Amino acid sequence: MMLPSRTALLSLFILSLLTGILPPTAVTATGSTASTTIGFTYSAAVDNSPPPEHVVTALQSLNIPAVRLLNPSPTLIRAFSYSNISLLLTVPNYLVGAFAANRTAATVWVYNNVLPFHPRARISLISVGSDVISSTGGPGISDPTTALVPAMQNLHHALIDLGIRTVSVSTTFSFINVITTAFPPSAAEFQEPVNSLVIRPVLEFLEETNSSLLMNVYPYNVYRLHGEIPISFALFQEGPFNFRDDVVTGVRYHNLFDMMVDAVIAAMAVSGYENVPLILTETGWPSNDEHMSAEESQMYAEKYLQGLISHLKSGLGTPLRKEGAAQAYIYQLFDDGPESNSKKNNLTSDGGETVHQYWGVMYHNMTMKYNIKFDNAHQISTMLGLLVPSIYSLWLLYHFFFCFAWSGLMID
Repeated sequence: MMLPSRTALLSLFILSLLTGILPPTAVTATGSTASTTIGFTYSAAVDNSPPPEHVVTALQSLNIPAVRLLNPSPTLIRAFSYSNISLLLTVPNYLVGAFAANRTAATVWVYNNVLPFHPRARISLISVGSDVISSTGGPGISDPTTALVPAMQNLHHALIDLGIRTVSVSTTFSFINVITTAFPPSAAEFQEPVNSLVIRPVLEFLEETNSSLLMNVYPYNVYRLHGEIPISFALFQEGPFNFRDDVVTGVRYHNLFDMMVDAVIAAMAVSGYENVPLILTETGWPSNDEHMSAEESQMYAEKYLQGLISHLKSGLGTPLRKEGAAQAYIYQLFDDGPESNSKKNNLTSDGGETVHQYWGVMYHNMTMKYNIKFDNAHQISTMLGLLVPSIYSLWLLYHFFFCFAWSGLMID
């Protein structure tokens, strides 16, 4: 009897590995798209905020790779030197007018906040203002929208003039202020006239300079405005009827976050700039809500954040953009105090009163407010759970074929 050779048996052994003995999850996990980089928005202006050096140490211990600085200062930026944490700096809105009127103002800002620390501090991108189109005009400017693109251009040229070519320039918009609709995503466009006056020129600048569109995306806000949206759909929870279909594209959405991101992607495509990368500069869920108990609010915030992190790290992207957003920043690291005048932190209640909301994920003593995981440890343990029995099965298969061949040789 012609028995299979040892090489043939080994080939069969390897073939079995590729054709089903390993669970499909174990075989394909490494073939998924690279996951989105997850970072935090951090403002050192928060009262009782710990020293920046301590914050950097805490972020490193959590393996956080990126931080968006809302109020950058030389002292704050210096604290991130040699940390290997990527930084997204935000130019205050009140400086947009000065940047637009005079390149020297932009150059001075770069000279103070970038040049002394680059590249020891990994400054990757600078946002000229945040949600400028909804802000009031700063010094010397009546309409901030008219100054936005000139300010971005002057900052870009100031960086080039100082020999800094690896730092990109952009500006930040808020979904709720610029997108016409969240559903269906295929129907989304940028609102007029801001699209023609501001967003399209910004997108043209971003394409020319290989930069990214920055967008604040809050499913919480859309959920509050649309009572028909199930809370589970906003919190990445699975359920038999927890989906929405876009009949135009035939795409089925299983969470509100993907729906909103794809609405931005669709609006960019309508404007003719679908290939510009997208960075989500803010997303999060407050730990207090006037319509919920304290325990319920905090539970929902934890569910959203853990669902968000797991979804972004899955590498699945969104239906309209498989690579997903390049980066996503959770808002925010620490709670702002009641004295904060941010519209995001102060919500007008149904009764007309101002309710201060808390978005932080970490207490000022740098302990976590929520039980959430930022690394892939659970994914690794899952993979090991799949691989160990599979390897054992392979060993049995190999042992069976080897003994079969050996016994055949002995009979002959």
